[in-house]
Amino acid sequence: MDLIVVLTAKDTGNAAVLRELLATQATLSRKEPGCIRFEIFESQTAPGTFIVVERWQSQEALDVHRKAEAITTVYIPKILPLVERTLHVCTVLPGT
Repeated sequence: MDLIVVLTAKDTGNAAVLRELLATQATLSRKEPGCIRFEIFESQTAPGTFIVVERWQSQEALDVHRKAEAITTVYIPKILPLVERTLHVCTVLPGT
């Protein structure tokens, strides 16, 4: 299960706070069972834009993640109010 999430700060003045919160979320998420990849990129061309790249072993692992500490104590209450969010559930293009 692959996810790409694009987060755009509602106020670019919150970029430093978002960096810290996203780093915390990534650290917690990587410790979860079934987490294969959890990386966060900061765009150098679009200020205040962060791209989250996630790979989960299964839908079940992703479901557990959605109820875990990283989501319930960091992402939903602290990050989401500061950003616009676009979620892409993806599959790897064969041959790439």
